[in-house]
Amino acid sequence: MSKNFDVLAIGETLLRLSPLGGDRLVRGDQFAKQVGGAELNVMTGVSLLGLHSGMISKLPDNDIGIFVKNRIRFSGVSDDYLVYDREKDARMGIYYYESAAYPRKPRVVYDRAHTSFNKISPDDYDDSIYSAARCFHTSGITLAISENARKTAIGMMKRFKEAGAVISFDVNFRGNLWTGEEARKCIEEILPLVDIFFCSESTAQLTFGKTGSLEDIMKSFTTEYPISVVASTQRTVHSPKVHDFGSVIYSSKNDRFYTEEPYKGIEVVDRIGSGDAYVGGVLYGLLSDPEDYLRALEFGDAASAVKNTIPGDLPSSDRNELEEVIKAHKSTGIQTEMSR
Repeated sequence: MSKNFDVLAIGETLLRLSPLGGDRLVRGDQFAKQVGGAELNVMTGVSLLGLHSGMISKLPDNDIGIFVKNRIRFSGVSDDYLVYDREKDARMGIYYYESAAYPRKPRVVYDRAHTSFNKISPDDYDDSIYSAARCFHTSGITLAISENARKTAIGMMKRFKEAGAVISFDVNFRGNLWTGEEARKCIEEILPLVDIFFCSESTAQLTFGKTGSLEDIMKSFTTEYPISVVASTQRTVHSPKVHDFGSVIYSSKNDRFYTEEPYKGIEVVDRIGSGDAYVGGVLYGLLSDPEDYLRALEFGDAASAVKNTIPGDLPSSDRNELEEVIKAHKSTGIQTEMSR
């Protein structure tokens, strides 16, 4: 049966406020207003690469909600499954982001309690939603926000799975949203539903108590659960402004690991959303050519590397740009300084 969407995701959209000119939260008086959110970042990346994506979320029915809705549309992501909170206490979640330079680290302050998204319910949607997508995606951030958000997301995950959708899940652990033990107990309950699993080596060790080599850790998830693909990012932070980035993908079907030379010396403008850009690139690869795991990894690595160089949460690279980046990354010859 034909599906209207390649991928749908449930998650909270957030208003991001950042001090201008790299100033500090404790000192800056002016903020840049942007839109973000882990699942929206992923859906934007998938859309830019050419697949049909959409957000499942709840926004306040006010001017801020309209601003976010317009940004979602501008990103090429469908707003068909956005619902609106018309109650007097309707509000958008906010996070404040402070960039940094060595030796100071970037900082995030959340203000996302009692937001409209926390009121989201499966009752907001017709049952036809569950047969509308080839793939359903969410992250540990959504599960950590509140008990209601967790219940709704897991309930939808089960319904999408029953309808035949591929289930994608990114652990995306945030220590200021829940503890490692809380995350482990919750995520281990939903892993039997997951087909594509995103989890870094450090998260696997600290949250799930995994030991051994990265390959042993990745493979263990597929032996313990019916997971088809595990993807693990590898970021080396030399300073807030200089990173290396690469990843490894394991296919349980082929019993094979895929990797490539990492992107080295990335000049970081804004790292927020770069992990989500990776997820978007990998999902694009797996959904557009399910058997080519190396291609999926290449799109994920390139999407993340480039997103590090772009301000704001949302990626802005289309397939042509990423293909050029991938080609240049593989090249060993002389390269031009500028695309013109």
